[in-house]
Amino acid sequence: MVIVGELINASRKAMGAAIEAQDKEAIQKIAKDQFEAGADYIDVNAGIFVGQEPEYLKWLVEIVQEVVDAPCCIDSPDPKAIETALAVHKGTAMLNSISLEKERYEALLPILSGTDLKVVALCMSDDGMPETADQRLAIADKLVNGLIKSNVKVENIYVDPLVQPVSTNVTFGVEFMKAIEGIMANFKGIHTMCGLSNISFGLPNRPFLNQTFMSMSISKGLDGAIINPLDKKMMANIIAAEAIAGKDNFCMNYLTAHREERFVF
Repeated sequence: MVIVGELINASRKAMGAAIEAQDKEAIQKIAKDQFEAGADYIDVNAGIFVGQEPEYLKWLVEIVQEVVDAPCCIDSPDPKAIETALAVHKGTAMLNSISLEKERYEALLPILSGTDLKVVALCMSDDGMPETADQRLAIADKLVNGLIKSNVKVENIYVDPLVQPVSTNVTFGVEFMKAIEGIMANFKGIHTMCGLSNISFGLPNRPFLNQTFMSMSISKGLDGAIINPLDKKMMANIIAAEAIAGKDNFCMNYLTAHREERFVF
């Protein structure tokens, strides 16, 4: 499971304030905490700072990579901001995200084409958000094939079928999982990714629902997630679900987590 730590996002009130105040120490601590908790990528987002996003995004990449030996997931639809951040990034970054929306697709494709960058490919088009698995698969087919034709390696593509709240439509969880299964079956070498907390929007006991949804999605093939890695119960669920789903050879990750007392119940 590829874990993208989601906490350095300016849309979070405290983080937005820390970025605006240039509170380097506080941001670096969150970066280190996420990495030590198991994040493979550290998401950086400065989207609320209209007109200043490139400057802030570049600064975030620099200060995160000063203290963490991990790549960043550069979270912006703005090609200028992305290029500015990539200019200082060490290693192979992930871009979050491209979609089939014409303006966004045409702006970001030249940045990706012919590179080793990883990319989150969001199943959204100019027709809006898909609701069924078939709608998601149709968008994924066009998006993945377009990226591959533009010399983006299939193994660098992380398709996000879009999580929507079950509080608004009882089928949204099932349709998402059917889409995960279909994407993994139809595109050899592809990855899947999601920010899953939206599944529980508007409902009580959200962490419990999120953990259950994660385990069920892993059983369908989900192999990437944009989450809070400091949520120990979520991380424990991921480790256990991957062991049961046959994604942990000899249960080595599970046994290591047990020895290190990382399971929280």
